[in-house]
Amino acid sequence: MVTGAACCLGLVGFALIPANPAGQSPAPDQRAEIAQRAEADAASRAMARESAAPVTESPAPASSPSPTAKPTPEAKATAKATVKPKPTPKRIVPVAGLDQAQMDNATTIVRTGQKMDVPRKALVIAVATAMQESNLYNYASGVLPESQNYPHQAIGWDHDSVGLFQQRPSSGWGAIRDLMKPEYATQQFLTALSEVPGWQDLPLTVAAQTVQVSAFGWLYAQHEWRATEVVDAVLS
Repeated sequence: MVTGAACCLGLVGFALIPANPAGQSPAPDQRAEIAQRAEADAASRAMARESAAPVTESPAPASSPSPTAKPTPEAKATAKATVKPKPTPKRIVPVAGLDQAQMDNATTIVRTGQKMDVPRKALVIAVATAMQESNLYNYASGVLPESQNYPHQAIGWDHDSVGLFQQRPSSGWGAIRDLMKPEYATQQFLTALSEVPGWQDLPLTVAAQTVQVSAFGWLYAQHEWRATEVVDAVLS
């Protein structure tokens, strides 16, 4: 073993020290340097070598999760808990002897009028008119089968009259699909009312009849007090 080690050391020494010219033996100083380097090299090879611990990435801060990391069920639950639910529209409790469907339609009339920025009196006239024309139900027409393809609450047979205000497509009030929408029907009524000269100073029944041109125009007045109660409930 000693001989083999010396042999290896000699090779290392010769690899590190420049070769002497051919035929010459190394000088004493060179032999001493070779022996020192060989001894140092043998000491380094004899050191115990432990495998280096695998390099691990520092854990990402809790507030900055990895983009590819999937959220845990707990994180999902927390996220859902922090999302605020959308507020549901306030449903007005029926008044004046109406059922909920009628009150909902009356509320739609009032809310639509508010968006149009019409005076309160116009809202009362509109609700009273719908009370007389449709009893505040959204009517389809048995004469117009198409009208029954849209949401409705009853079916009537008064010519081609449809919707809350019994407006007739044949008279230019609008398309069937539009008149079956309470919002659109209300817009059409209030627009026509606003075009009546001095409507604000007219009795309710006169103002309504001027727009509707009904065969029973005097009947609108009987609904004024109930329409007023309904409008007040929605606006309160």
